[in-house]
Amino acid sequence: MPRSKHQRIGYVLKRYPRYSETFIVNEILAHEAAGLELEIFSLRPPTDTFFDEQVRQVKAPVTYLPSEGKASEFWSTLETATELFPRFRSFVAAARDEDALTGCQAMILACQARQKGIHHLHAHFATAATAVARLASNLAGLTYSCTAHAKDIFHESVDSDDLRRKLAEANAIITVSDFNRTYLQSTFGSDAERVHRVYNGLDLARFPFRSPEDRPPHIVGVGRLVEKKGFCDLIDACAVLKDLGRSFTCEIIGGGELETQLAAQIVRHGSQSHVTMRGPKPPSEIIAAIHRAAVVCAPCVLAADGNRDGLPTVLLEAMALGTPCVSTDVTGIPEVVRDGITGLLVRQHDVNSLASAMDRLMRDAPLRVRLAAKARQLIELMFDIHRNTATMRDLFQKSAIKRGKRRQLQEAG
Repeated sequence: MPRSKHQRIGYVLKRYPRYSETFIVNEILAHEAAGLELEIFSLRPPTDTFFDEQVRQVKAPVTYLPSEGKASEFWSTLETATELFPRFRSFVAAARDEDALTGCQAMILACQARQKGIHHLHAHFATAATAVARLASNLAGLTYSCTAHAKDIFHESVDSDDLRRKLAEANAIITVSDFNRTYLQSTFGSDAERVHRVYNGLDLARFPFRSPEDRPPHIVGVGRLVEKKGFCDLIDACAVLKDLGRSFTCEIIGGGELETQLAAQIVRHGSQSHVTMRGPKPPSEIIAAIHRAAVVCAPCVLAADGNRDGLPTVLLEAMALGTPCVSTDVTGIPEVVRDGITGLLVRQHDVNSLASAMDRLMRDAPLRVRLAAKARQLIELMFDIHRNTATMRDLFQKSAIKRGKRRQLQEAG
């Protein structure tokens, strides 16, 4: 896509901003730093009470698409869309299996994209946002792409036919790990031939490396308090260390639906003096907590409903900051936590091995230093957000070029 001040990309998100999706904000900021003009379209308003301070640095204007409204507004939108777009019959056919809200938001997005000079739509998560982007691109004659993460691929609620349609119709699909790409291509065959792995990246200037040589025996876990994060196993592993007489502390940072259950588990083990739940914290406090720790533990698991982590951002952040990680052999995690090289890896739900790995790191300073140095090298090589978002912009550009060639062939025919 030839870049000029008139080229604009529309980012389509289910809810913006969102505390747990700092990787999207980082990505937007990296695009803006490279001179790409963006507009953000959100299907829902935010519900979180505080956000990453980076949100304030985003220049892109945000449009909240109506998520509810009167019947008269629907008919008004329909009338406007039919006047603006000659492709409306094709849109109706494409929208046949979608609900009315998705169709209405897509019509509004298409109209907004036309008014704002949007040339390409990119959605995060292959669910509601991609459904709206798909229909809007069909109606407005735009290209679209999406980033597929984990829940939108593996959760039991995923409709395989719907996901296949999105894969087949998108001009490009991005996913965040080789594990995901292999799964999509082996499951959906030629419909997934345009899937590209682009790792979520970090702005490394925000994550200064500090040697972990001199750290107290302190463990940090960061993430939403949901099953796939595996914090039940972390608490059990801490109980193992406590029973062995180890001197250590552990803090779990985050909020979520399992908060009461996890707090009760800590009490049941009598681990209150060892394990503390801190609730959600702003990124600056999380960085400070990681810098204090000897170990960051991300004991991710495959949840009963199929949900799982793609590649937890906290692992990338900890590895950049210089704190060695213990994690599990789930999805794309072994691509970054390479056992004995950039961190320590154990089987999911193996509480004793988890406890042993954390104990080993807390007691072995030379091992911490060696793993941390290799981890930072890997992050610099493969997870620099400026390099990785340049790959995304190249995909946006190629999508536009291919569409232009198809139009020329159609006109020539």
